[in-house]
Amino acid sequence: MKNFLNVVILIFCVCLNWCYNTEGGAEEKEGVKVDSYTIQASSLFPSSSSCVLSSKASNTKSSLRVVHLHGPCSHLRSNKDARLDHDEILRGDQARVESIRFKLSKNNSNGSVSTTKSTELPGKLGSTFGSANYIVTIGIGTPKNDVSLIFDTGSDLTWTQCKPCLGTYRCYTQNEPIFDPSSSSSYQNVPCSSPMCENGPQSCSASNCLYRVKYGDNSFTEGFLAKERFTLTNSDVLDDVYFGCGENNHGLFFRTAGILGLGRDKLSIPSQTSSTYNNIFSYCLPSSASNTGHLTFGSDGISESVKFTQVSSFPSPSNYGIDIVGISVGDTKLDITPTSFSEKGAIIDSGTVVSRLPTRIYEELRTVFKEKMSSYKATSGYEIFDTCYDFTGVDTMTIPKIAFSFGGGTVVELDVNGMLYPLSMSQVCLAFAGDDDSPAIFGNVQQKTMEIVYDVAGGRVGFAPHGCS
Repeated sequence: MKNFLNVVILIFCVCLNWCYNTEGGAEEKEGVKVDSYTIQASSLFPSSSSCVLSSKASNTKSSLRVVHLHGPCSHLRSNKDARLDHDEILRGDQARVESIRFKLSKNNSNGSVSTTKSTELPGKLGSTFGSANYIVTIGIGTPKNDVSLIFDTGSDLTWTQCKPCLGTYRCYTQNEPIFDPSSSSSYQNVPCSSPMCENGPQSCSASNCLYRVKYGDNSFTEGFLAKERFTLTNSDVLDDVYFGCGENNHGLFFRTAGILGLGRDKLSIPSQTSSTYNNIFSYCLPSSASNTGHLTFGSDGISESVKFTQVSSFPSPSNYGIDIVGISVGDTKLDITPTSFSEKGAIIDSGTVVSRLPTRIYEELRTVFKEKMSSYKATSGYEIFDTCYDFTGVDTMTIPKIAFSFGGGTVVELDVNGMLYPLSMSQVCLAFAGDDDSPAIFGNVQQKTMEIVYDVAGGRVGFAPHGCS
């Protein structure tokens, strides 16, 4: 009997330990819960200035290669962009957050694009933009013209600049030739009678539907709503895709040709291609600007280890709302209650760089992080960052893990590249900021190296580690 009880106690302890580590999301090494990363300090920076290609995009039929706009993998970068312009990146990031804030304050629940049958284009103010970090290249037209587009989960309409460039501002400078619809045999303007052209029975420009998108940072695009052939890969060609053919465009789009909209509205690419890809797409953002990631449509190649959380309600139908129910730093859980994120809500966003948290929660995260990093030399802050370290002369360092708990019991541990923003070896900063005026935002630094899966039809977002390889 005594031996039997010992066996039962042993089984109970093993099960308890397994359940604890499964729910907490922490790794286990030789029976000990690991709540920190031990890394080489030099690993925070690219080993070279050359581009390192991921194999993931080339192994899946409907995958596009994702590159950082300002990194060595980007063909849009010129010699004068020899290093990342952190000032420009962070200014753009703040502009995007302000765009999201403005959009919500105006309660623009009808989406990010205005299509109209009137020659007067009212536009929908407050659509999100401001940060342009990751791009993909697709073909538009017949024969196809390759264009580089910013991919954006906060936008719906896909658009590109088109000839002839008309209006006060005409077209901004882009790297590739501007798309000429007159040279494409598959181009069609959308008539005013189309259900895609809304907002009343007024007259049109030569009976063709017009669109206008005005972003919160005062960038805009306007032109004709059209249909065209899109070539994702040589074996993946989509006909009759609705997009904006912009003849009057203005803004800081950094030589890209436009935007690929991955939001939830009917004009977004996932919605339009739902019969082909079942309204599912995924991406992985690379560990650094010297590496590539992927954007994949459909469920092929999605990791079996993906963990899903339901998309929550959010005032803007374009954005993907999430429920953040917990955050831990190392072995310390932050004081988060059911009402911590209730006032502004929370979203996951491909275009916001640095995650924003309510100020009280950010300050607690910062305090705990500082306590666990007390053996390292602190240094001055930079722009929105107020917690930075000087790792000059440091070989190996130990960083506390940060994990987010989402609704439904999904726990996601951030990669070490998803916690820190390395400006230089003498200034490496905690990659979070406090903001009480905007929703909490799970930004693209925090998403690095993970496979992020958007099952739009199922109303859920998933996470899996090691998604770029």
